[in-house]
Amino acid sequence: MGFRVTRILALFFLMIGTTVWFNQLNLNSTGNNQQNYSSLMAFADEKTETTITEMILGSDDAKIEIVEYASYTCPHCATFHTEIYPRLKNEYIETGKVRFVYREVYFDKFGLWASMIARCAGPEKFFGLTELIYKSQQKWARAGDDAAIVTELSKLAKVAGLNDQKIQNCLEDTEKLRALVGWFKTNASNDDIKSTPSFIIDGEKFSNMGYDDFSSIIDSKISE
Repeated sequence: MGFRVTRILALFFLMIGTTVWFNQLNLNSTGNNQQNYSSLMAFADEKTETTITEMILGSDDAKIEIVEYASYTCPHCATFHTEIYPRLKNEYIETGKVRFVYREVYFDKFGLWASMIARCAGPEKFFGLTELIYKSQQKWARAGDDAAIVTELSKLAKVAGLNDQKIQNCLEDTEKLRALVGWFKTNASNDDIKSTPSFIIDGEKFSNMGYDDFSSIIDSKISE
């Protein structure tokens, strides 16, 4: 299964020219990175009927909304999700104070594959699988070649109850991939996202920070 999926996706990325590992999201970069990034964005401009579901935790009646922009291959994002997010979830999301929205940023094909697999689990299992992906980032992201990385991601998906056929179908869904890239492009442009993790807290953008800073900002906004 891994060989077939990887072969298909490798051909797809070769076709659109996204063969480099982006170190930073920069719409004004030059050289080969700009050419590859532009190819990815041009691919997203092609029309698709597929819509992307926002992944949300928390009450719709929460006073504060936090939108996280993160990449599954970003080490700082993994640190946030393993060390800071659990406390935010316990103290603010599950208590109805915060509505939390997770939006993916794509720096590379591996992060996009991880996103497709996480979304394959559906909204009800998305966040659980996302946490597994971040906790295991050091293992799957450094597994070796494309086939090895897909294999490791597939193992995590199976923990969430997905079988081989479901995983393969999700990874081969080119229309979903096109829609995800277009959705990412629109979100990143609208919120001026240039690094991960980034957070939009009630309309105000913040860069990565520790739990105490998060708590202080949230408490301040709640009291306004």
